Amino acid sequence: MFRITNLLISFVVLALIFSFSYFHSFSDDSSFNNMYELGPDTSALSDSGDDDDDDDDDDDDGPNEKNSDPFILYSFYDLRDRETYVQVTNVGTINQVMHVQIFNVDNDCIENNFFDVYTPGDTHIYNIRDILTNDGNPSGVIVPDNSYGAVIISTVTAAGGVIEIDSPIVGNVRMVDDLGYEYRTNIPGKSAASIQVPPLNPIPGGRTYTFNYNTEEGVILSDIFGITPTQDFPGSPEVQMSDPTAANNLLGVDIYNLTEVPFSCRDVLFACIDQDNPRLQETLEEEGAAVASFEYGINEAIPSSKGAPILCPSNVNSDGIVTMNQIDRDGGGNFIVYVGLNNGNGRGSIDSIWGPNRFIMPVQ
Repeated sequence: MFRITNLLISFVVLALIFSFSYFHSFSDDSSFNNMYELGPDTSALSDSGDDDDDDDDDDDDGPNEKNSDPFILYSFYDLRDRETYVQVTNVGTINQVMHVQIFNVDNDCIENNFFDVYTPGDTHIYNIRDILTNDGNPSGVIVPDNSYGAVIISTVTAAGGVIEIDSPIVGNVRMVDDLGYEYRTNIPGKSAASIQVPPLNPIPGGRTYTFNYNTEEGVILSDIFGITPTQDFPGSPEVQMSDPTAANNLLGVDIYNLTEVPFSCRDVLFACIDQDNPRLQETLEEEGAAVASFEYGINEAIPSSKGAPILCPSNVNSDGIVTMNQIDRDGGGNFIVYVGLNNGNGRGSIDSIWGPNRFIMPVQ
């Protein structure tokens, strides 16, 4: 028994000695140091160039490739007895070149554009009636009195260069009319973080845009602006709106009253076009719509403040909800809607719709 016990003890001692020697030998190996090195992890800083190339290859797959998803702000402007101010801020950490495009609906949606430079954290306000660049110089763009339309601002690599997404931008729009009434809201846009937001991944059967309205506090007027741009991805810095047969969205409109009873309206076409545009009839025939416009009013109870067509003729509901169901068809593109309500004398509100309402089912 004593011999067996001594033998077991000897085996244990030998095992301990062998384990220590192996551990000491392994700890001198560089692979162990790489696996268990003390201090901060620097593996992300020492990735090989091959890994970076692999990442770029992954980014090139599909429509969400990073160079095709820019930071773009979609705003509108109105100089018909109004002043419009568009503010932009570079919230990124690098110098950024902005491509500013202004589409004048009142003049066949002709585009005017210029480039501007922003340093990190830089902010600037464009007075649309007298547009100066960020450094205080004339932009070279003069927008006529009584014009209205869209202002689209994209980040690009250089003047005339490809679209760039590394530096995010934010903005807001402010409009003041001659009576002192003010519209003010943040500018919606598309950014690199929006890879799951249409139009990159459209919902089958189209999208449904919704907003509510009422005549509380004397609201009697409405302004609904629809911005429908098209873009040539990847890489192109140009946003197109001038061709109403190519840049438009056809939507079926319905209104629900406060007891949720629907009132079927009509199909309307949002395009950068007005009733004096020589291409209006061509556009209507191309899309099979009854009316095409850049702006609308809601209904007979709350018409447009500028006499534009209304979404729902003969409807007189003063309170309710509007649903605009995008009709699934070829063509069309991104769609931004601004909805403003006012009493014509300084009171009201404005908001924007720039994505689908996933909780409202389209009316069949």
